[in-house]
Amino acid sequence: MSWSSEDGGPERTQWATGGLELGPSSRLGVASRETLVATMCVWGGERLYLLTHTGGEEATLCVEEIDPITLAPVRTTGALEAGPIWPGGMAADADGALHVVVGRHAYRLSSDLDVLAVRELPRHAPYNSFVTLSDGTIATKDFGGARPGRESMSELPAQLVALDPITLDVVDSLDLPEASVARLSARDTVIYVVGVSTLWRVHWVGGRLRLDEGFAARYRDLPGQGYGWDCTLVGEHAWLLDNGEGSHRFDGTLRGKGVASAPLHLTRVDLRTAAVDRVEICGEPGGLVANPPVVDPVRHVAVGYDSGNGVVAGFDDRTLAPLWRRDQDHASHLVLYPATGELVTGDGPDVVVLDVATGRELGRAAGALSMQSVLFPTPGRHRDVYVASFLSLARISVSDDGGEGSARSGATIPSPPILPRRHPR
Repeated sequence: MSWSSEDGGPERTQWATGGLELGPSSRLGVASRETLVATMCVWGGERLYLLTHTGGEEATLCVEEIDPITLAPVRTTGALEAGPIWPGGMAADADGALHVVVGRHAYRLSSDLDVLAVRELPRHAPYNSFVTLSDGTIATKDFGGARPGRESMSELPAQLVALDPITLDVVDSLDLPEASVARLSARDTVIYVVGVSTLWRVHWVGGRLRLDEGFAARYRDLPGQGYGWDCTLVGEHAWLLDNGEGSHRFDGTLRGKGVASAPLHLTRVDLRTAAVDRVEICGEPGGLVANPPVVDPVRHVAVGYDSGNGVVAGFDDRTLAPLWRRDQDHASHLVLYPATGELVTGDGPDVVVLDVATGRELGRAAGALSMQSVLFPTPGRHRDVYVASFLSLARISVSDDGGEGSARSGATIPSPPILPRRHPR
């Protein structure tokens, strides 16, 4: 898998090829650099790109090509207009172009980061990323959750928008039955939207967005239960975690920020029947997540977590029976290497690699980040992985000989200045 988009693709499996191949003598080394708010890295061929943004209602975004080893910037877009902010997303096309959706703006960039097209999106609201459908169409929607400075959720139903991938013209739009906080997921030309109470399905057919009236999987029906975040599509099921309210209170950690009185659940939805099954992560109130679970269908393990209570747990993906549990402050998206069973997780500022089948810790990069990550890791090409946080970007690499790279680098690489840049309208 090329990892040209967040979570490795629109199904959000978070599966990477190869592995870190940690052994008894392996050590994890860290190189890091300071950033603005780093959201993710993606690969465009052999080039590695980093997406960052500023904050507030008139935020800007920046895309850099960075050196995959040193993390030093190679080239940059400079500051591009974003608007009201929530972390957005970026993906590289097969032709080398990049699509970026952050705030209220969508961009198409060349591989050298020239602006090829830009579109202001319909609503004055942040749009939290997008998915690329199998015909190249870009699907995005507005973010319905609370955010810093905006403590109340949106009262509007989410609006799904389809964009032409070259011009970024709005091809079609569809108002959904309710608001949505989660990022979109998709398979082929079928889009899945986690609303604040129900998982919805939308078909992209003949240039139109059509709600599947026969599919409505209501996952939120318990007193004190919160809304869900992104779903991952594995086989005939969608998997998600609920109790998402409170993520905007992040202050370096999500521990203790949850508001739900019902326990947090790992939820499985049958994509054929819309039947819903679930299991509690830890059974405690105050649970909170902002990201999706991961499923290993080979080992039959589904991994969920509760960032508000600091628990990571594995379950049998067939019966939902508990397999293992760890006290661990994980909050970000995940990377799973199915070939080796290695799962990249977080524990506060540490990056921790687990055995997905048992939960056993295989390696730890202590203090790799300046704060807990709630964003995206990206697998590298040399037994390494990149982890983004609000204040830094870190490259975690494996060494088996105790040589250079096996110990933490104390130096950081400063970010380049972000300069204004004109772009076409």
